[in-house]
Amino acid sequence: MNNEFENNMNETQFEDMRQQLNTLKKKLDEQEIVNDRLIRRSMKKTVSSINRRYYLIIALGIFMIPYGYWVFIKLCGLSMAFWIGTSIFMLVCAGATYYNSLNLSDSGMMNHSLVDARKKVARAKKFDSNWLLFGIPAIILWLGWLCYEVYQKESQTETDYFFWGGFIVGATLGTIIGLTVHFKTQRQYKDIIDQIEDLTAEE
Repeated sequence: MNNEFENNMNETQFEDMRQQLNTLKKKLDEQEIVNDRLIRRSMKKTVSSINRRYYLIIALGIFMIPYGYWVFIKLCGLSMAFWIGTSIFMLVCAGATYYNSLNLSDSGMMNHSLVDARKKVARAKKFDSNWLLFGIPAIILWLGWLCYEVYQKESQTETDYFFWGGFIVGATLGTIIGLTVHFKTQRQYKDIIDQIEDLTAEE
């Protein structure tokens, strides 16, 4: 009698423990799903932020073509060749930015295969990083051409004003802003890749 009672108690306790474990497992699974959704939402928000920045750069690059004509030709009297060269450079920058944005153009990228998403993000990060290998020398050449154009002008006072005001201040601010944007984008790319790796490791 006692043995039967003890066996029943043990079975009841075991069943209670199993139900508790099942409940705990269910809660953990639900928590994991919630965490997965939150991380994917965070990654999607970061990708959208990078895309908006890219679209702004593209728009500025295109806007600089007519604006550059007004500033360089009409206002400052620089050569037509310089404006054409500047316009080509702006188009190359806008085109390269658009090309790289195609890696992030899929709005549902973070809702599908994270392995494919990681490949696209890593490809965009590498392209963005390698762009400096072209961008920095191109900027240096452009600034050198600008200096040459300015010093060809007859008015030395105007030349000095343009040089110190436009070249030094503008180039310094442009460099700081450009590098800040670049490194911020690189950090965001790295954050996305790290989050994807964390999720895929758990799977």
